[in-house]
Amino acid sequence: MNFLAHIHLSGTDKNLRFGNFIADGIRGKEIENYPQEIQVGIHLHRAIDTFTDSHPTFRAHCKLLSPDHGHYARVIMDVVYDHLLAENWQQFDPTPLTDFAATFYSETTSHKAKIPVKMQRLFHLMQEQNWLVEYAAVEGLERILYHMSKRTSFPSAFQKAVPIIVEQKDRLFPEFKSFYTELQAHCKNHLQFIT
Repeated sequence: MNFLAHIHLSGTDKNLRFGNFIADGIRGKEIENYPQEIQVGIHLHRAIDTFTDSHPTFRAHCKLLSPDHGHYARVIMDVVYDHLLAENWQQFDPTPLTDFAATFYSETTSHKAKIPVKMQRLFHLMQEQNWLVEYAAVEGLERILYHMSKRTSFPSAFQKAVPIIVEQKDRLFPEFKSFYTELQAHCKNHLQFIT
């Protein structure tokens, strides 16, 4: 799962959302620099990643991209899952996606001093280019994957996965929806256990 799903799976608690967002920028004991309510979000992020990476649906979807992208198929599919979520947002959340994104950007800006240094530029770009809303369009997905591929140290062309995704979408979305429903239940159970 990529940014949109991680944030959405955190519910409405702004500290939980913030912790979930910054989790990839936190290493080892750095987690202790944050208050408990943000630590819970960091742990939730890791639980989401573990669940997703081991799920048969996600693994099967990654295989569609493996011939061209190898082990980076997982990275691409994380973004594709955000696209599927954003494109069908009204099936998952009554709040308009534009409002949801604006609220997250505002909340995170208020925590700006706590964003890990290595994630500050990323958040700036995310907000400036409105990635959370961009995910909803195929063209937005393509742009995001293009910019991701430019940051790799080898010729990657992640955006070449887009035609495959478009062609397979009638199969992918129902399977994603079932997976995401399971993941929502997993997150709810995880939070009940650790809070």
